[in-house]
This record gives sequence, C-alpha cells and structure tokens, in this order.
Amino acid sequence: MARPIKDTPTLKGRDARRFLKRMMEVDRGKHRVSPEELARIKESYNKLNSLPGPDGKP
Repeated sequence: MARPIKDTPTLKGRDARRFLKRMMEVDRGKHRVSPEELARIKESYNKLNSLPGPDGKP
C-alpha cells in the first residue's frame, strides 16, 4: 500500500522572499528563453516526435 503524500511546507523568511522575488521577475519577463534555445528545443521535439512509437507508427 502506498504512503500518503505529505502536505507541502509553507515557505517562511528568506525562502519566501526569494520565491516571491523570482515569481515577480518571471511575471515581468526577466527570465525568457532565447530564440536560439527555443529553436534547439523545437528541433529536439521534432526529432523525438518523428520516432516510431510502440505500435511502430511515427
């Protein structure tokens, strides 16, 4: 039998401030993926998507 999942702990103090700061930076667009990185990700996706699946179909 599986063990129950514990509750997520509440962030306090420095951890909470760091988390909120990072969330605000993401909302403002500070942490974006570069066009080169996005192209690399899409290329990898297309390669993986073209591989045959378990049923032999791409």
